[in-house]
Amino acid sequence: MRVAWKWLREHALNVYAGLAVAYMLIPIVVIAVFSFAETPRDRINFAINDGFTLEYWQHAFGIEELNNALRTSLELAALSTLISTAIGTLMALALVRYDFFGRRASNLLIILPMATPEIVMGASLLSLFIFYSAPLGFTTLLIAHVMFCISFVVIVVRSRLIGFDRSLEEAARDLGATPVQTFRYVTFPLLAPAIIAAALLAFALSIDDFVISNFNSGTTVTFPLYVFGVALRGIPVQVNAIATMLFMVTAVAILLVIWQQSRARRMAAIRPEQEKTEILPGAAVAQT
Repeated sequence: MRVAWKWLREHALNVYAGLAVAYMLIPIVVIAVFSFAETPRDRINFAINDGFTLEYWQHAFGIEELNNALRTSLELAALSTLISTAIGTLMALALVRYDFFGRRASNLLIILPMATPEIVMGASLLSLFIFYSAPLGFTTLLIAHVMFCISFVVIVVRSRLIGFDRSLEEAARDLGATPVQTFRYVTFPLLAPAIIAAALLAFALSIDDFVISNFNSGTTVTFPLYVFGVALRGIPVQVNAIATMLFMVTAVAILLVIWQQSRARRMAAIRPEQEKTEILPGAAVAQT
C-alpha cells in the first residue's frame, strides 16, 4: 500500500493529465465507434445490437442534404478563416508595435467578444441585421463568424509578438534590407507558426459554431444546424462518419503545426557560431 501511494504521489500529475485527456476524447471515440455500427432502431437506442459494418463509411456522402450543409460549413469556415486571420494579424501587429490613442481600450475590447455569451452575440447581430434590413443568409453568417474569430486570432498572434526578438529585424535592416524584405524574410517566417495556429483555431471555431449561426443563418443550413434539425427524427449514421473524418483531418493539421513549431524552435536556437562549428569543425580547430 505504501509503495502504491508513493508511486501515485510521484506520478499524480501524469495520471491527472491522462484522465483529463481521456475525459475530452471519450465522446469522440464513441462517435468513431458508432460510425461503424448498424443503424440504431431509434434515436434513443445507442446500443450496438446488430454488429459493425463499413456501409456508412462507403456511403458517407450519400445524403444530399448533409453534403450541402457540410459544403456550406467548409466554405464559410474557409472564407471566415482567411478574412479573420488577415485582419487579426494586422491588428495584433498594430496593438503590439505601435502606440496610438485608444490602444489600451482596444486591447480590452478585443477580449469582450470572447467573454460575451454566444446567445447574446447572436441576438445582437440579428437585431443589427434586421435594423439595416440585411437579408439573412450566407453573407450575414460570414460577417458573424469573422467577428468572433478575429478576437482569437489577435490573442494568439499577439502572444507571439510580445516575445518576438526585435534585434533580428534590426540586424536585417542594418544589412540593407528594406522594410518589405525584412517582413518577408525575417518577421513573417518567425510569425508563421502563430499565424497558422490562429488560422486553425478560427477554422475550428467557425465550422463548430451553432448558436450564433442559428440566429443569423436565415435559410442557409450549416453542418451543425443540419445535425440539430435531424436530431428530432434521428441522426443518420453518416453524420458520425463525417464527424470522425473531420476529427482525423484536424488531428493531422495539429500534428503538422506542432512539428512546424518544434522545427522553428530548433532553428531559432542555432547561433551562427554553433552552425559554423557544426559545419566546419576542422576549420574551428585550426583557428584555435
